[in-house]
Amino acid sequence: MYYTMGYDSPIGRLLLAERDGALTGLWMEGQKYYCDSLQGERLEKADTEVLLQAGVWLDRYFKGEKPSAGELPLAPEGSAFRREVWKLLCEIPYGEVTTYGEISKKIAAVRGLSNMSAQAVGGAVGHNPISIIIPCHRVVGTNGSLTGYAGGLEKKIKLLTLEGVDMDKLSVPARGTAL
Repeated sequence: MYYTMGYDSPIGRLLLAERDGALTGLWMEGQKYYCDSLQGERLEKADTEVLLQAGVWLDRYFKGEKPSAGELPLAPEGSAFRREVWKLLCEIPYGEVTTYGEISKKIAAVRGLSNMSAQAVGGAVGHNPISIIIPCHRVVGTNGSLTGYAGGLEKKIKLLTLEGVDMDKLSVPARGTAL
């Protein structure tokens, strides 16, 4: 059973999901892959301990504080590779960005490989089921392109701006899959 809760944020309505005492989802209304991993029964119940903690975490985040992903019990559902990528996303410091290429190098090193596909990493980043808390918005292209974002580039820009990222070093692509 999944328990869900709505949350009104400065970037729009969010839906949070919990299962077995851990946060399993956080989606922006209208985002690509919305509720993709919610397979099974769900019940709206905004008073579970985990959902209340996640709401407080989001309150703090949107006030400009720097809560870490490690403050919440997270259980994103996905393949071992995707979970490996999502774990690395949690290591990206607040207010900083990294590239798909850098993440692919880290995955390759952990796995003892000479290289790893940045596109494969991009697929895992794009399917992150716990947006904002697992900060996929902090990943950009090697050339500073904001690339796509499942929640839409406007929201990615708002999140990065909130965190104080120097947007002058980044660019909006002319076209892409999640503009």
